[in-house]
Amino acid sequence: MPWRRRPFTSRNISRALNISHLREIARRQVPHFVFEYVEGGAEEEASLRCNRSAMETYRFIPQTLVDTTARHQRTQLFGREIRSPLVIAPTGMNGILNAGGDIALARAAASAGIPFCLSTVSTTRLEKVAEDAGGRLWMQLYVMRDRRIAEHIVKRAYAAGFEALVFTTDANVFGHREWDRRNYLRPGRPTFGNIIDMLRHPAWLQRVIIRKGVPRFVNFTEFLPPGGGSAIGGSTLIPAMFGPTLTWDDIAWLRGLWDRKLLIKGVLSVADAERAAQLGCDGIVLTNHGGRQLDYCVAPIDMVAEISAAVGTRMTVIVDSGFRRGTDIAKAIALGADAVMIGRATLYGLAAAGEPGVRRALEILTSELDRVLGQLGVRCLDELGPHLLRRFPA
Repeated sequence: MPWRRRPFTSRNISRALNISHLREIARRQVPHFVFEYVEGGAEEEASLRCNRSAMETYRFIPQTLVDTTARHQRTQLFGREIRSPLVIAPTGMNGILNAGGDIALARAAASAGIPFCLSTVSTTRLEKVAEDAGGRLWMQLYVMRDRRIAEHIVKRAYAAGFEALVFTTDANVFGHREWDRRNYLRPGRPTFGNIIDMLRHPAWLQRVIIRKGVPRFVNFTEFLPPGGGSAIGGSTLIPAMFGPTLTWDDIAWLRGLWDRKLLIKGVLSVADAERAAQLGCDGIVLTNHGGRQLDYCVAPIDMVAEISAAVGTRMTVIVDSGFRRGTDIAKAIALGADAVMIGRATLYGLAAAGEPGVRRALEILTSELDRVLGQLGVRCLDELGPHLLRRFPA
């Protein structure tokens, strides 16, 4: 019987050869509406597809007869070494994939020697992540209509010792995720078909709902209406809390609350990158929110070279959206990025097997990157550059 047909056990994780294999294991572990939450994009999902197709337009030009025996993928991020140019991206509602999902992700990141970024809409309190996981912790921030929520979270993250604040700027007009609308009668109330689907996944039901209770948004409970905050269907509830009021003036407001590393997540133009640098931001994340916000948006990988050339000597440039292979990571670094944020790839591991699944996802990506470095004839990330790439029309 093929391995992918066998009932899931943690031993199967080691047999996952790539992120696509982990994805298939994950797909069978959770109800369809939960998996669709991880997978889906906005509207026609053109941005979602473009993120992957853009990666395919870059081809390598390897160097030969280079001794790469001592190659490594260590690098510096904000003056401290990381073992690979990766950051686990902020993703919300992880508790619906696996109980304690945020802590599992953070622990796996700490074990791999890379940072973990916790989402504002996590299902684990930020203090508990700091206590139970350790490692290099960053805090992602949504600024909602009620500014007290942001102030509340920033102050707590500061007190808990989080290293960096990642201010997300591309979601205050929330993307229309039609797949999510289909799955709920109203926020927090799955359709009858999805309730039946939950019952068809008893292991998930036991692990996520029965043992731990319905996952909830816990970092701003004080600001939610009574009975609100269920993470099941949360992406239909949260948009009402956002408003299109953010401006560049809010950077000064945040700086008044946070004197540690500050990154802007949602930059896709040279002009915005220049503005962030002028305002003293420490870094930017080039992203289209994994294809979940503006449809028909440019793929972040296509903006790396131009933006890095403009601001790369003044601030840290990180990119995300669509990264599934070590080759993808090598392309981003060669184009000028300092690091890559990984979202769905580690979520597949989380849904498949909790913390061991996340560790396996990171093992896959770092082993692929190691192999690519050797095949390209480079010994460290500093030797990657645009001279090793050529772009072909899609």
